[in-house]
Amino acid sequence: MDPIIKLTLLLLFFRIACASTVEKNFEHCETVVKNWASSALHQGINKDKHTLQDLLFFLHVPRTGGRSYYHCFLKKLYPSSQECPRSYDKLRFDPRKEKCRLLATHDDYSMMEKLPKERTSVVTIVRNPVDRVFSSYEFSVEVAARFLVHPDLASATKMSKRLRAKKAGVSTLDIWPWKYLVPWMRADLFARRHARRQEGSSEDKIDSPYDMKDILMPLQEFIDDPIVHDIVHNGATFQIAGLTNNSYLDESHEIRHCVREYKSLGQHVLRVAKMRLDAMLYVGLTAEHKESATMFANVVGSQVISQLRDANFSTGTLADNQSGNSSSLHLDSELESNVDQNNSTLDEKALQDEDEAKRKNMTVTELIEVYEGCISSLLKTQSRRRFASLKRISPANFSKEARRHVSDAVLQEIRTLNYLDVDLFKYAQEIFAMRHVQLMGNLDMKDGSETKLDRARAFELWRIPLLVMLFILLLVLFLLANARRRVSKVKV
Repeated sequence: MDPIIKLTLLLLFFRIACASTVEKNFEHCETVVKNWASSALHQGINKDKHTLQDLLFFLHVPRTGGRSYYHCFLKKLYPSSQECPRSYDKLRFDPRKEKCRLLATHDDYSMMEKLPKERTSVVTIVRNPVDRVFSSYEFSVEVAARFLVHPDLASATKMSKRLRAKKAGVSTLDIWPWKYLVPWMRADLFARRHARRQEGSSEDKIDSPYDMKDILMPLQEFIDDPIVHDIVHNGATFQIAGLTNNSYLDESHEIRHCVREYKSLGQHVLRVAKMRLDAMLYVGLTAEHKESATMFANVVGSQVISQLRDANFSTGTLADNQSGNSSSLHLDSELESNVDQNNSTLDEKALQDEDEAKRKNMTVTELIEVYEGCISSLLKTQSRRRFASLKRISPANFSKEARRHVSDAVLQEIRTLNYLDVDLFKYAQEIFAMRHVQLMGNLDMKDGSETKLDRARAFELWRIPLLVMLFILLLVLFLLANARRRVSKVKV
C-alpha cells in the first residue's frame, strides 16, 4: 500500500478516535453536571424567604464590600456569644454551639450541608464581575506588596509563618481565596524586583498601573493565568452554587473542570445559582451602596432587633462585641497584619462599637446612622493601608481613573471569561430592583399608617384638654346669661 495512503488512513483513524474520546468526555461531564444540578434543584430550601430564621448565614463573595456589612451591621446587632465558629481553610463549623445565630464567612453554599436548612436564612452581596476582577487583582497586589519590606521571598515567607504561628486570630493568608492568590502574587513581585536589580534596568514611563510588567504582573497576565480561571472567573456563580475549590462537595472540582471545558454546561450551574439567589432573604449590590445598606437595615436589621427583643436580650448588648471569639476582629480582615508593624494594627475605632448601637430600643434609623459612622472610619483605615502598601511598588497606583484607560479588548475578555457571573449579576439586579420597589412601598404604607396613628394619638392627647376648655366655655356662657337675667330683673 502506498505510504501516503497509509499515513492518510492513520490520521483519519486517529481523528475518529479523538472525536470519539471528546464525545465520551462530554457525555461524562454532561451526566456529572446534570446529576448534581438536578439534586441541587430538588433540595429543600426555606420557602419563607422574607422571614429571618434562627440562623443567619452571610455568604460573603470576596471583593463585594461584605467586610463593611460584617463590621458595621452584623457586629452591631449580634452579641459575639451568638456568632458561630467561623471557617477559613477548612470547614470547621460546629452547629452544636448554643445560641449560634450568625455565620459570616467566605465559604460557599455547600456550607448549607452542615446547617439546618429550614432554620437558616442566607444573605449575600453581588458585584459587577468586571469590577470584581479588577478589585481581586488590586487587592492581591496590595497585600503581596506589604511583604516587600523583606530582602527576599525566603525571608518574607519565613517571617510570615513565624509571626502567624505566634499571633492569635486569622491572617489574610488563612482566608480563601487569598491563601492562594496572595502567595502567588507575592512570589511574582519578588521575582520582578530581583530581575530589575539584576538587570539594572529602569522602569519605563507607563501611564497605566495595569501594564507595568517590570514592577508587577500585568492585568492581562493575571486574567489569563490558570489560578485565576479556577478561583476568580465566575467566582460568584460557583460560590453561590457551592462549587469553589473550597467546597464541601467532593464533586465540585470535577464539575468546575467540566464547565471550563464545555461552556454550555455552565447553564446548569447558573440555574442552580439563580434559584439559590432568589431564595435568599437579602441580595445586595456593591454599586448600589446606599440603597443596599438601607434595604439591609430594613429587611435584615429590623428582624434581628425584633428577634433579640423577643428573646429577652438586653439591647445594651447589641454592640458588646469586644470580647469573646478572638478571630472575629479579623474576619475577612483582608489584611496581612504581620508584615508591616507600622501599619499592622487595624484601626480599632473602625472595628469596635462606639456606643452608638447601645441605645435602648434601637431603631432602623439609628442602625443606619451607626453603620454610616462605622463605615466612614473603616474606609479611612483601608485607604491608609492601601496607600502604605502601594508605595512599595511606586509608581503603580490603582484608581478608578486608571481603570478607565484599560483597553476595551481586555475588558471584553474579562466579560467573556466571566460569562456566568455576567448573567448572574443581571439576575441579581432584577431581584434587587423588585425588592427595592417592594420595600419602598412597604415603607410608604408604614409612613402612612404612622401618620394616621400620630393623628389619632394627637387627638387622644388633646381630647381631655379640649373637653375641659369646652366645659369652661359653657360655664362662662352660663354665668354670663345668669348675670344678664339678674340685671334685667333689677331694672324692672
